[in-house]
Amino acid sequence: MAKKTKDARVQVILECTEQKASGVPGISRYITTKNKKNTPDRLERKKYNPYLHRVTVHREIK
Repeated sequence: MAKKTKDARVQVILECTEQKASGVPGISRYITTKNKKNTPDRLERKKYNPYLHRVTVHREIK
């Protein structure tokens, strides 16, 4: 018998916040998944930005 799922896991896009403010061309984005039941707020992670050549804060965009 097939298992019923509620699809709590969704794909989200993380975008660099520092690059938007600095005006450097290009967009650093990452795709990941999150459980929307456990983390209803916007996701925030430190990821590598290849345009700025350093680790920066990436926030979930809608």
